[in-house]
Amino acid sequence: MASSEIAQCLSATLSPDNNTRITAELKLNELFKSPQSSVGLAQLLLAQDADLALRQISLSINLRKYVTEHWSPYFTQFKGNAPPPELKTQVRQAVFQGLSDPNRKIRSLCAHTLSSIANSDWPDEYPDLLNQLMGLLASGSPDSVYGAMQVFTEFIKTDLTEDQILPILRQLLPVLLNIVGAAQQYAALSRARAIAVFRQCVETLYMVKEQHPQATKEASGQVLPVWLDAFKVLLNIDPRQDIENTQSWDGVAIRIQIYKTLDVIQSSFPKNLAPYLHDFLTASLNHLNALYPAFVHYYLLSEDSAPGSSEDEPIDLAQLACPIFDFVSRASRNGRGKEWFQQDNLNALVSNIFSWSQMTSSDEDEWARDANAFVVQETDEALSYSVRMAGFDLLACLLDRHRDSVVATSNSVTMQVIANSEQARSAGKGDWWKGLEAALAALGSQSETIVECIQDAREEGQPSPIDIESLLANVVPPLLGISDAPFLQGRAFVFASRYASLLPTEVAGLYVNAAVEALENKSAPMCVGISAVMALHHFCSGVSHSVLLPFMSRIANDLGPFLLQTTEDLLGLVLETLISIVSIESGKWLNIELAGALTVSLLEVWMKNNKDPIIISNLTVILEHLAGAEAPGIYENVIKLALPPLSNAILSSTEYDAWISGTAIEVVNGIVQGAPNTGLGAGFFDVIGPSLFEALRKVEDRDVIQSGIECLTSIIRKDVNQILNWKDPTTRQSGLECTLAVIARQLQSDNEAGGLVIGDLIIHLLRKAGDAVVPVLPELLQAMVARMQTARTATFIQSLVIPFAFLIHNGQRDTVLSLLESTNVDGRSGLEVLINTWCENAETFQGFWAIRISTLALSALYASERPNLQNLMVKGDMIVRPETKNVIMTRSKTKKMPTEWTSVPFPVKALKLMLHDLQSGGEAASMGLGSSGDADSDDGDEDWSDDGDEAGSKKAEYAYLSEIMNSAGINPNIAYAGSFDHDDALEAGDDEDLKQDPVSHIDLRGHILSFLRECAARNINNFSAVVGQLSPEEALVVRQVVSQQ
Repeated sequence: MASSEIAQCLSATLSPDNNTRITAELKLNELFKSPQSSVGLAQLLLAQDADLALRQISLSINLRKYVTEHWSPYFTQFKGNAPPPELKTQVRQAVFQGLSDPNRKIRSLCAHTLSSIANSDWPDEYPDLLNQLMGLLASGSPDSVYGAMQVFTEFIKTDLTEDQILPILRQLLPVLLNIVGAAQQYAALSRARAIAVFRQCVETLYMVKEQHPQATKEASGQVLPVWLDAFKVLLNIDPRQDIENTQSWDGVAIRIQIYKTLDVIQSSFPKNLAPYLHDFLTASLNHLNALYPAFVHYYLLSEDSAPGSSEDEPIDLAQLACPIFDFVSRASRNGRGKEWFQQDNLNALVSNIFSWSQMTSSDEDEWARDANAFVVQETDEALSYSVRMAGFDLLACLLDRHRDSVVATSNSVTMQVIANSEQARSAGKGDWWKGLEAALAALGSQSETIVECIQDAREEGQPSPIDIESLLANVVPPLLGISDAPFLQGRAFVFASRYASLLPTEVAGLYVNAAVEALENKSAPMCVGISAVMALHHFCSGVSHSVLLPFMSRIANDLGPFLLQTTEDLLGLVLETLISIVSIESGKWLNIELAGALTVSLLEVWMKNNKDPIIISNLTVILEHLAGAEAPGIYENVIKLALPPLSNAILSSTEYDAWISGTAIEVVNGIVQGAPNTGLGAGFFDVIGPSLFEALRKVEDRDVIQSGIECLTSIIRKDVNQILNWKDPTTRQSGLECTLAVIARQLQSDNEAGGLVIGDLIIHLLRKAGDAVVPVLPELLQAMVARMQTARTATFIQSLVIPFAFLIHNGQRDTVLSLLESTNVDGRSGLEVLINTWCENAETFQGFWAIRISTLALSALYASERPNLQNLMVKGDMIVRPETKNVIMTRSKTKKMPTEWTSVPFPVKALKLMLHDLQSGGEAASMGLGSSGDADSDDGDEDWSDDGDEAGSKKAEYAYLSEIMNSAGINPNIAYAGSFDHDDALEAGDDEDLKQDPVSHIDLRGHILSFLRECAARNINNFSAVVGQLSPEEALVVRQVVSQQ
């Protein structure tokens, strides 16, 4: 197929006429079905006389598309018609030749295409690729070197196996080093790329460190010192040579790549870097000092445009300053180079952080134009890494290691900045404010550490190393009204709020009032208003509520309109601030009108942002606080305004916009959780019930189902009578019947994504509905035990088991057991299904309350002495065979040698589980006993490795437990016992009713110990014989317990 025919089609695809373009694209698709088309594309690629645009289209779109769709079944997009080997060879040769093309874009496109081909063909079909690339690197041609290095950059990341890496690196790295050192032969950007490829090699070398430790150690020991020597020479050259009297800053690219590489070496091979660390730290400081005047000229003042690179790639001083800061940060964070971080160098570093963190002209333009960009730069969530962020990170590292001296240095640098700012302002310089804004931003970013330092000094009777109080009293107040420098004005508010805990009460009130006035000033620049919101957010957690209460209504009134005018990050800030506001004094300061206005605004925000989970989460919390406000009439007004539109949204959403229903249910759930403990109020479920049950009947989206079940559970926990007294106006089913239908649907579904939520619903229905559930309980329990047969996930299994545990513990043991004994599940008794499922999964149960109820119920089952339980065989301990002992069990080994388990009677297993709870609930577990020896492994294969010497590990666990019991006399006051019964162990989301449940307050450790002693004393269930079937270590613990009355 001639390349001219393809060129004609490609030209037609550029036609402004739509019909011509579509016809050409269809024809191309037909041509590509012929393997010959690949050769035609390759020929066009090499045609120097062809139009450059056609050559680029041939590569960037069509040839790469051809490779992914027609080259090889290796590619997931493969559509067939792969070319024969001889045509593939021609194409590979052409693309390889393109790596040396005079046009840089063609070289880059060829490099990407060849990398894709290599993914499929190397090494089997393309064995000479590496030698060919090495030949290009050694050719001396700048164009060829450029193309080859681009291939290597991608190739080393993806295509080399562990065994291939080391030999290739030994061959490649000397060639790369020669390129870096040949300044007269190769352009600066080519040398920078060689360093970038070397960095990728270092990362790859580190990846195989565990597999080939000795070879990696030898390779790093031989290679890294040579490169580090070269870096040292290059960094000792005055960096100003790369930016002064030159048309491009290509030389800066070399320094950028060096510092990025040094940071990688420092993290992966720190010992090799150690002898050079002081030199590189000194070079870092020299670079910051030498380049700062250019930073001021080009970026702070924008007196000229920075030259950039010769290839139109972005190169600026920020790209160099960031990796310098990062390199020094890592050295400080890891405690390396301690001797270098002495006072003079610390002073210089802090001064540079303050200087380089100033706002650039582009920062001013962007932050004045884009409110979200201004907000995000104040957080750690900025997508683009800035010099300011890198500098503040370094300041944090320095404070962590040298707190008092760095705080003192920050104080002296700040005083100097203040003096310089005053002089510059008096001289009429427009940028006078930038240094002061940066200093306040730097101090504000480290407020927690600095406040801690001040408080420690006070406690020790020492003078404070920094005078923040003086700044707050004398420097910051005049800045609050300085309208000609709005960014500094806003920074003053934020700075004061960061140090709110140091403000006297009367001064704090003045600052809060000033922030509120700034928020209310409609003519103030956007950055001032946003800064006032940030400040109020911090003031809410930093000053006394007595200071804030007089301003609460004004702040809430001012923030309400913000909700409807903001988006994205700024909206998130406003919502977070509102959360802080409405939670103060439990909303006692709210009035019905204000709460109503906020509710309406929040619902409008929800309608506009119902796809954003963070915004939905925040506004749900606000509505929860509003519903829980202690001011009279607020709750009733909130549900009056919120429930009808939310109910309509739940009912009207379709399968195509199910998220609307899901988020509406989330919001309703928040309101329920905030509702008074006295109940949800008359008519609540009349409004929300029909739409909620309709959604749970019809919706297939698992997120919506989970949210709906959680909401239904919350309603049951808060006010179960709402459901018990309600009837569906359409079907006339009772609320209880509708709830049971929800449970039945989930039990019948193959989707177990709901996990624990369905179990929570069942548990709280049993807890709260009482006798109302009794008539349907047998049918419910039979459905649950039948579903256990096919349940797969741990959370779903727990959801099915724990309700049985609850009933057994709460006096229904014999009733439940009799029901299960008479229940047939595919030829097995329901009792057998439950007990086997329970015993196999008990150790995976999650949640403080669930684990306790399981253990309590197991003890009740053991004590029942029911014959069917005594004779029931369940899974016991794992069998550790000699051939698998101390062997990492991979997936393939596990398939060949499946894990085997002993089979033991239920009473034996019940005792084992109780002893496990006794051990894991105490200090032995917190000290790491019972975990396998490879706990620090991060290879992702934890589930597929053997526990090593499991018997030895278990022996150590029980020996330790026995020792504690013996030495402590089973003292109930020892720390070991505490974790069983500490209320803080309850989940943060547990409602008050679950925290107050008697199960949560039982002395579980004491219960297990007294239970074991009673069993021994009365020989319950032939206790002595059961103990004889335990492991020696377990039996030892039981004897210790029994002997210490």
